[in-house]
Order: sequence, then C-alpha cells, then structure tokens
Amino acid sequence: MKNDFSIIVVEDDSHVRNLIRTTLKLQGYDFFEASTGKDALSIATMQKADMMLLDLGLPDMDGLEVIENIRSWSSMPIIVISAREEEKDKIDALNIGADDYLTKPFSVNEMIARIHAMQRRLQYMQQKDESSIFENGPLTIDFASNIAYLKQNELHLTQQEYALLVLLAQNVGKVLTHSYIVSKIWGSSMDSDILSLRVYINSLRKKLKCEDEDSLIQTHIGIGYQMIKR
Repeated sequence: MKNDFSIIVVEDDSHVRNLIRTTLKLQGYDFFEASTGKDALSIATMQKADMMLLDLGLPDMDGLEVIENIRSWSSMPIIVISAREEEKDKIDALNIGADDYLTKPFSVNEMIARIHAMQRRLQYMQQKDESSIFENGPLTIDFASNIAYLKQNELHLTQQEYALLVLLAQNVGKVLTHSYIVSKIWGSSMDSDILSLRVYINSLRKKLKCEDEDSLIQTHIGIGYQMIKR
C-alpha cells in the first residue's frame, strides 16, 4: 500500500537503519536515508520531505545541531530516536525543537504509531476551515494558515507546540487531563509523554507571555491544563 508521505531517516547504525527501512517499506512510506548530520541537512534542503526520524549520536555532529539548524528554516516534524535515556537529554531535544522522542531499544509498532499520529495531526491542520479564526484576548489563531499570533506578532511554534495550542484553544475554559492531552497529541498515554507535555507547556507559556497579563495557560496540579478564556 502506497503512503503519500515521505520521511528522512537519519541513523548511522546500519542495523537500526535497516530495521527502520524495512518497517517503512512495509507501511508504504517513501523515505530518504542519511548516516551523518551533514547528509541529513543536505537531504532536508533538497527534498520535500514531510518528517524526519533522527538519531542524536551521529559521527560528524550532535543530532541537536541538526534540529537547531532545521528549526531555523523549517517546521518539519522531527521524531528523535536515540539511546540517550536521561530526562535531561529528552528535555534538551524537545526544548530545541524536536516534536517527539523515542528511546532505544524501541518498538517498531510504537514508532509507526507515533508517525501515524503525527501524520493525522498534519492532515487535520491542513483540512481546517479556511474561514476559521480563533481569538482569545491577545491570542489569535488562523487555522487556515496554521499560524498563531500574540498581539498581532507571529508566534514561532514547532508542530507539537502548535498542535498543543490548538487543542487547548478548541477547549478554551475546560480543564484537560494529562492523559487526554497526550492521547490527542502523541497518540498514547505513556509516562514519558507526560514529561514531553510539561516541556511543551513551559515552552508555550514563555511564548505566550505578556508582561501586563496573566498566563493564558493554567496548571491544575495532578490533573492537567486549561486555557483561560479572556
């Protein structure tokens, strides 16, 4: 079955790359392969890919540098697949612009589930009603162009940050539980995704901060988060 969605696979371990290659072929995905950061950046600039699967431990540069470079010009979703399992490693990757993080050894079924979740989210954002504009105090979201503004200044958000912001906006005034949010954003309710959620909420709060106003996002300790209606 052909899948009209292309993925850049960046992995220097030939065995892991072969596993990912075989899995993507079975799912019908088009893909490009790179074993170095330099090749990954070259492919990303020359090919119109929809997503990147990225190992952090590359032979020529740290994968974080690849993320930082791509984020300077593209919002292409990036799913990190790395042997680095410390909480700090995951937070650093998410803070710099990664959209998701899988720790090696990983389940190919989980990898595909996360790719599917990201794919559904991208398709949903592309199908939004072109006349649909959300406004809440200083925040405006143009669903047609997938752009958010704070006091008429464009917000520079990653795919995951934007998806989280849209979910909160669509439920403005409602308290959304941690498990509900991660199931909608990541397609699962794993503890590791709760950590990712905290990272993205903190990042969103910084980007939505207005000096003269309280935060638009309120934390309900042990429960979840809510966008305050203005």
